[in-house]
Amino acid sequence: MPSSGGAPGAEAVAERALREPSRLGPVRLVCIDGPAGSGKTTTAERVREHLIRRGAGVAVVHLDDLYDGWHGLEGTLWPRVVAQVLEPLRHGRAGRLQRYDWAAGAFADWVDVPVEDVLLLEGCGSARRDADAVASLRVWVEAPDALRLERGLARDGEAARVHWKAWMADERAHFARESTRERADLWLDAAGEVVPRTSDADDPAPSGTGLA
Repeated sequence: MPSSGGAPGAEAVAERALREPSRLGPVRLVCIDGPAGSGKTTTAERVREHLIRRGAGVAVVHLDDLYDGWHGLEGTLWPRVVAQVLEPLRHGRAGRLQRYDWAAGAFADWVDVPVEDVLLLEGCGSARRDADAVASLRVWVEAPDALRLERGLARDGEAARVHWKAWMADERAHFARESTRERADLWLDAAGEVVPRTSDADDPAPSGTGLA
């Protein structure tokens, strides 16, 4: 029976996160990745609620606030995540990210990211290989393409269909290159349920610094 915090997958993520050691300085970094519209934001909120119930301090960063528009999955994204968020936290200092204003099409205000027990980094590309050395947990959230597109257009409007199609192509290439699903520690489906792993043989141990 699901707990009051939503689907049981979120509770499993929270429990696993608190069992893992911190690798980002004093912070446990939990990367919640997967294709657009799969339910990552909802998952992050449910995980946050479970962690708070367990007495953990939690910060949440949404990569939607850091993409440089519809083609921002690559390019300057990760160097900015590292410089503005991960590196400061790794040294026990608060991060400070510049939020992208989608309506204006430009970066705008600055948002502080406090040093907490857990940082939930949510968004497509959050669990790329460069995060392996500092991530305590990598979570993959998936959903059928048709459902994801339906969710996206319900939020952004029919005029965004061309952008969604282009983004979906970009993310497919990204996930194939990064083997994100295969490298994830936990898999969740569109309903927030844990997807059983068939094999953990291809899960690599973190190596290197992952930071510039």
